[in-house]
Amino acid sequence: MNDQRRKARAGQWLCGVNSAREALRSGRVVHEVCLYRGRTDRAAEEIAALAARRGVSVKSVGRPFFSAFPKGHQGVAVRVGAAVTASLEELIGISDRKGERPFYLIVDGIEDPRNLGSIIRTAEVAGVHGVILQKRRVASGETVAKASAGAVEYVPVVRVANIKHAMRELSEQGITIYSAEAGAGHLYWDADLTIPLALVVGSEGKGIRPTVRRYCDHTVRIPVLGRINSLNVSVATGILVYEVVRQRMSSASPDAPRASMHT
Repeated sequence: MNDQRRKARAGQWLCGVNSAREALRSGRVVHEVCLYRGRTDRAAEEIAALAARRGVSVKSVGRPFFSAFPKGHQGVAVRVGAAVTASLEELIGISDRKGERPFYLIVDGIEDPRNLGSIIRTAEVAGVHGVILQKRRVASGETVAKASAGAVEYVPVVRVANIKHAMRELSEQGITIYSAEAGAGHLYWDADLTIPLALVVGSEGKGIRPTVRRYCDHTVRIPVLGRINSLNVSVATGILVYEVVRQRMSSASPDAPRASMHT
């Protein structure tokens, strides 16, 4: 491996325009920025300006430097410090500090980094208070960060040793846990999603593990009317997350309150 490739693999790197931009904007520790010397567009100028404001060096590099990174690097890479992680206790306190009803996502076994990145992006845009992942058998790395379009810099992510223990702790804090399953009896829009809640989503292939499902209070489904029997997990998560947003925004108006779901 040549020196450039060895350097590219050393430390923690994020690649892509959005990942670099949000890392610089968020205040995360950034050690250096590398830009492909042939890139002189507005995005490159913006990243260079953000780096200059923070006193971060910007290096102009050739194409071989980026051969160590995944495809889609867009000729931009930043070497960053470790992401700031939160504990479960800190996560639970976020909604209190904001004066908002708790809303968390629990991810069970999603190993596709693009799906996980898309889910984190949706969570950030929709104002989800945090994402809970198990430490093992869950995607991580540069591809997750890039697919999130920089959202990993803003959404608190907690990696726990045992997701079931985390769910039990959430329940003890008065947070209702919903899961999404194809065979559930209730449609998602009939559920009361205005209450403090956590939403569990599972992998496309295996879904939510049975041992995890036992810790859920309610199960809902998204109707499938076509010939393909399921949605991409990141798309399904987006549908469910924005139903929570819709109901909560509606509940702030004089509309009649929704009835609680009983299973």
